[in-house]
Amino acid sequence: MGIGLLMTIATVLPLFRKDSWWIRIFDFPRTQIITITAVTLVAYWLFRGNSGGAEIVFLVALALCLLYQGYMMFPYTLLARQQVQQSRTPAKESSLRLLTANVLMSNRDAARLRQIFREADPDIILTVETDQWWQEQIKELEHTYPFVVHQPQDNTYGMLLYSKLELINPEIKFLIEDDVPSIHTLVRLPSGQEVELYCLHPRPPVPPEDEESTARDAELLIVGKEVKQKKLPVIVMGDLNDVAWSRTNYLFQKISGLLDPRIGRGFYNTFHAKYFFMRFPLDHFFHSDQFRLIDFRRLSHFGSDHFPVFITLSYEPSAASQQEELQATASEQKIADEKIEKAT
Repeated sequence: MGIGLLMTIATVLPLFRKDSWWIRIFDFPRTQIITITAVTLVAYWLFRGNSGGAEIVFLVALALCLLYQGYMMFPYTLLARQQVQQSRTPAKESSLRLLTANVLMSNRDAARLRQIFREADPDIILTVETDQWWQEQIKELEHTYPFVVHQPQDNTYGMLLYSKLELINPEIKFLIEDDVPSIHTLVRLPSGQEVELYCLHPRPPVPPEDEESTARDAELLIVGKEVKQKKLPVIVMGDLNDVAWSRTNYLFQKISGLLDPRIGRGFYNTFHAKYFFMRFPLDHFFHSDQFRLIDFRRLSHFGSDHFPVFITLSYEPSAASQQEELQATASEQKIADEKIEKAT
């Protein structure tokens, strides 16, 4: 019964709209909570004695936990409707291949990462947790990726952006914290179409990094509110230090109007690369409804605690009328504004 009680608490705590890390951390292990709760429910049902009122309440509580956790994760299963349509007639000049990789600053297997870059051959590469050592190790990219934005840092929040496609007016911004950068730029596709690109890596709500999720949430929501006003197509990418099925992630989608290619396709867990039983989808791509999906996959391990993620998108303006974006209610807009105000 003790395990079942813990799983019930782990399910109930995230329902509270609090930013404390010890509450928000339970947004992450929903897969693990579902598994443990299901095993506990079956075992208790099979080996229970005479069922009294307390036992019935306990079983009902476990069943409700399973239903709620399943509800939150259902969109990321193959049973759900795909939010992003598969492209049927992609044009090379309107396609965009992107790769994001959290390198783990202390990782030294740069040779394997360079090999992954060569094999995937993306148009744009974003690396995070990159310091000066990592910049030197992947400097060879600049021979084939002439458009570069460097922001190496030794606090695990450095980022480097490499592009074969023209970057227009790239900027490094510090939206919330003065040691946590983000990269904002326009990208010109071979067709001439311009795309807004946002590269993010907000600080996670885990001590000693941060006691609360306020800064992380606010950075996502600031970008969400900004991209909602954009006329050009938009892509947001990076290690967002949040899982796909968290309430903050859903709020970001509603505020921004961006789509998640994971929905209806799977978890694509990217962290922790070394522990298969504790993996979560932390590295993301979101995009506006003018894109359809060509390819989306997790790449191989290279010594980091994250797997790289690769996506190919096709810019197809007709998709906007066939793909439904989420809309924020007035109360959700208020919640977003309050989070941003608290952080800033």
